[in-house]
Amino acid sequence: MLNRTRRVGVVLFQLGGPDTPAAIEPFLYNLFCDPDIIDFPFARIGRKALAKLISTTRARKVQHHYESIGGASPIRRFTELQAQALEAKLADQGLDACCFVAMRYWHPFTREAIEQLRAAQCDEVVLLPLYPQYSSTTTGSSLNEWQRHFHLDIPVHSIDCFYRHPIYLEAMVEKMGEALSRFASPDRAEIVFSAHGVPVSVIAKGDPYQAQIEETVRLLMERGGWINRHRLCYQSKVGASKWLQPSLHQTLHQLSAVQVREVCVVPVAFVSDHVETLGEIDHEAREEAHRLGFTQFEMSAGLNDSPKFISALGQLVIQALGDTHSRSTIQVHGRQGASPELQAAACD
Repeated sequence: MLNRTRRVGVVLFQLGGPDTPAAIEPFLYNLFCDPDIIDFPFARIGRKALAKLISTTRARKVQHHYESIGGASPIRRFTELQAQALEAKLADQGLDACCFVAMRYWHPFTREAIEQLRAAQCDEVVLLPLYPQYSSTTTGSSLNEWQRHFHLDIPVHSIDCFYRHPIYLEAMVEKMGEALSRFASPDRAEIVFSAHGVPVSVIAKGDPYQAQIEETVRLLMERGGWINRHRLCYQSKVGASKWLQPSLHQTLHQLSAVQVREVCVVPVAFVSDHVETLGEIDHEAREEAHRLGFTQFEMSAGLNDSPKFISALGQLVIQALGDTHSRSTIQVHGRQGASPELQAAACD
């Protein structure tokens, strides 16, 4: 049974993004300073210098992506809309909840969210990373950062992933259906699921991200009942190391080579529109598709504050609070976040 007299703090974790052009490089510097992203022998000595080098170089490369979407990332605005809608949804269910946004690499940082949580005098906390699939580089990193700053003596519940949640899947299917409806013959369009890539070395260490992405694709195709040909690719590669393949760029070339001319791209690992969707897919990939001879290119919109998606988040919070057999406190193991066994249990 839920205790509805207690105030619950819900912390929505996201990657974050630069809110001005001047913030692009420091945002990237924070990203590449993360030990869950950049780790190698003697990293404590060389990480900051490497992060400075990568962020300076990378900022020049991605600046045009941000310019194409107005000069800054909308991810904070969308995440705050999600937090407001979730707080209202929980209030409708009689729960005294305060929702806070904790960005990993730009404002509002995790420590800022904790200060707000303390001021709100919450009695317990639900941690809700807005990553449907678990990876040590996203959810794991956010939870590790939480552990470094959180010192309040109150119960903490954690949601590690939610890619199997039926209402989340319904929300995704709804957005996919809207995009496919823009084709004269929706069944003819090739569906390309695009997920944020990670280094192959991360997967080799036992990270479940790739398997969960592949399962998400299967569940979405089953739930949507589509007969379209479909494939999975990855985007946003950084550096020279080997990342998950094929890339979105490679996939468009492969489709063009076999005379596919209509494509619907579905950002399958994101819950809000930001530079990876609006810049990399809807601007850069769209232009490339046009050069390659595609006659129609559509992108499935982000979930953002979709009522179905907010309903799914509300159910996740209620379930986390009501499951007396779940972890009463978050457990994080080293730099990899929760153990694979714990992750799998949490996503069942």
